[in-house]
Amino acid sequence: MSPKETDILRQLAAAGLKPPRSVTLAVTNQCNLSCQHCWPLSGPDQKASVVPRQQVLDVMGGFAALGATKIVLTGGEPLTHPDWVELLTFACDLPGVIEVRLQTNAILISPAEVAALLTLKDRGLIIQTSLEGASPPAHDRVRGEGSFAQTLQGLRLLAESGLAPQICITFTEMQHNFEELPVLLALTAKMGIGQFVSGTLVRGGRAMQSLGLLPPTPEQYERLLARYRRDEAFRERYRRIGNVAALEWREETAEGANICCDFIETPYVTAEGRLYPCVMLHADDYAAEGVYARPLTTAIAEKIAAWSRLTQINRSRRTSMDACQGCPDYGRCRAGCIGRAFSAYGDFFAVEDRCRLRKAVYGWRAEEA
Repeated sequence: MSPKETDILRQLAAAGLKPPRSVTLAVTNQCNLSCQHCWPLSGPDQKASVVPRQQVLDVMGGFAALGATKIVLTGGEPLTHPDWVELLTFACDLPGVIEVRLQTNAILISPAEVAALLTLKDRGLIIQTSLEGASPPAHDRVRGEGSFAQTLQGLRLLAESGLAPQICITFTEMQHNFEELPVLLALTAKMGIGQFVSGTLVRGGRAMQSLGLLPPTPEQYERLLARYRRDEAFRERYRRIGNVAALEWREETAEGANICCDFIETPYVTAEGRLYPCVMLHADDYAAEGVYARPLTTAIAEKIAAWSRLTQINRSRRTSMDACQGCPDYGRCRAGCIGRAFSAYGDFFAVEDRCRLRKAVYGWRAEEA
């Protein structure tokens, strides 16, 4: 570790900030799809937004030097980057990095891509792919006609090659697809896939204009809880590979709540080189600019004071929000995620968008007991 990195870590600690641990890098804004809920507004017309290879390598190396242990390569569609194999390989070889996650829609996966990924199979590689339902209508409504079949084809190629344990399926919870979650979990388990993770729709990017996309209702969460309680096969699959907020919240207590991460443990860098202090918090006033075009330590140093103020705002949010005062569930959620609140409402002190869903889960748990 060079003196520059040591000095930055010292400044972060003095400001009450955590060093980066899980880093998400958009290496292009180009994509073969134009999904209705895409946060960075990626699509086929973003051909000029490929980040030069050396700039990505420099930033990855810079974060590793600061102690990052996980690197996520995203886009857009990172497989449209001409140097994606080299970028992945470099990340897997970085000292201290134990997980490298490739976020891809899997449509561009062919035998050639599979062969390249197989070389990284035992080097910390995770392949993350989204399925927005267990059927074409649910998935294609969000990601485009024919995309469900194409994604499944890519996943089958990966699974048949022996990469199934390295695959993580992610599912965006929405009203129109939520009832398919148990079937999708069964499909994932049948393919031998290693992880299944779901999360509620975030009102950001194109989702702000996609009026037909809505988050699940409390009643849908309650039905999933009931399904989990009565369906032994569903429980077994879930315990093996699943992570669903509605089911995880059941286990939260006032002593062990899953509180929002600390800045800047999970930073996110856009394809334009804008560094946000959290992958969930896209507040431009708190972003470092030009990260791909200058030393990472310089960009971070400029924003330490701002991120320290943001930490204070987050702590204040947890203790002073009027809407949370007197809420019997506050001890579990601690006012929820500041990033989701800001994305949905443009206000750091807004009630988190999943508040009603959390209350439904906590209330159902109380009735169950």
